[in-house]
Amino acid sequence: MGSLQAAAPDHDAEAGSPLKIVCPGDSRSLDTPAHPILTVQTNLSLPLAKRLLIFTSLALVMVVSTMDSVIVATGLPTISAALGAGTAITWVPGGYLLMSTACMPLYGRLSDIFGRQVMLCLALALFAVGNLLSGFAATTIQLVVFRAVAGAGDGGLVSLAQIVISDVVSLRERGKYQGIVGGFIALGFALGPIIGGSVAQHAGWQWCFWITIPIAVVVMGVRVEGNLKSKLLKVDYPGCAMTLGGCVLIILPITWGGVSFPWDSPVVLAPLASGIVVLVVLCLWEWRAASLPIIPMQIFKIKTVSGVFSAMFINGFVFFSSVFYLPQFYQTAHRYSPLQAGLMLIPLLVSQMAASWVAGMAVSKTGRYRGIIYTGFGLYAIGNGLLSTLTPSASKAPAIVYMIIAGCGTGMTLQTTTVAAQASVSREDVSVVTAFRNFVRLLGGTFSVTIGSVIM
Repeated sequence: MGSLQAAAPDHDAEAGSPLKIVCPGDSRSLDTPAHPILTVQTNLSLPLAKRLLIFTSLALVMVVSTMDSVIVATGLPTISAALGAGTAITWVPGGYLLMSTACMPLYGRLSDIFGRQVMLCLALALFAVGNLLSGFAATTIQLVVFRAVAGAGDGGLVSLAQIVISDVVSLRERGKYQGIVGGFIALGFALGPIIGGSVAQHAGWQWCFWITIPIAVVVMGVRVEGNLKSKLLKVDYPGCAMTLGGCVLIILPITWGGVSFPWDSPVVLAPLASGIVVLVVLCLWEWRAASLPIIPMQIFKIKTVSGVFSAMFINGFVFFSSVFYLPQFYQTAHRYSPLQAGLMLIPLLVSQMAASWVAGMAVSKTGRYRGIIYTGFGLYAIGNGLLSTLTPSASKAPAIVYMIIAGCGTGMTLQTTTVAAQASVSREDVSVVTAFRNFVRLLGGTFSVTIGSVIM
């Protein structure tokens, strides 16, 4: 589907949706033909002032989340030296991305059951506690564990923010708002390496983690609406367990392979094979047995949705490798300080921010997204292809031009794909599709950071 007009399944819960709208503040649960009772949270009639307040709060959450996911990129050498980590330092970003990736698919459906606010605040609590403890870590193992806790929380932040936007913004206007969201995400990615390099150099590496904690104040005073016992009974516990277990069993051996153990070692092959088996069983369970599946298998029958998932895996693979390894390239090849290396990412991330906003406005105005997405991926391929030709003797000018091209490409695809996926499914599956779209993107990033560390 190339236009919002053609995307009948999600007409803002007004047509084609088996769910009814509940009044603001009404936490009643409603029956759907396909699933047991769910709590519907769609409300398109909010006053503009309240909508802007919600949007501003969510934007802050996304800035902090994305900033934290890359903040150690430029501070990693300093942290490694302080803790004497050696090659084990790759587990600090790797463990964070591992848990963030593994937990991300769960937040979509769980937010349908327990409510967006409850799950968002739970994610923020894990995020804040993990980062607080990370600053006090005395060993590499402690830092890896605490960053994994923070990653488990981070896995829900961006997805839940995007889901809430889909709850309060009409489909036609969603492109504009998601485009602005993409700008804030790019801002977080831009600030992360710069702040990480600066504080690691001047204030101590601990502040790479503590600086993101203040946002956690929003967790205060949260309560679950409705009957907690009935909500707990709705959770697909086997699906949750197999999702987490399968992701961990596949990502861990890929992290070990070629670094800690040979690729043909049983320590690598056994968990990898086990992970594949677990994911196969998960698919069968979600397809045949789960009453309220974490990942409804029918969404993969929709070509647009499957295409978005595939594209986002590639997007995440390339983007995270750029954000993590371009600063290290400049620190190693050009002897830049962590702060200088972080500043070199500005052309990439500012162009992404601008392109995301322009693309979102274009989608809202025209109702079409296919051409924007195709053009974006074309620019993305060209820009990253040119970046791969950089050598230690290359000047700054071509690198800046290449990063601008790549940034425009990723900005044009980052949030337009979210709108495309949401427009292709029924209202009740929007949360799941949004979370899974972000999951495959972060999965690509996890693979790229891991494989990059093996190559380096």
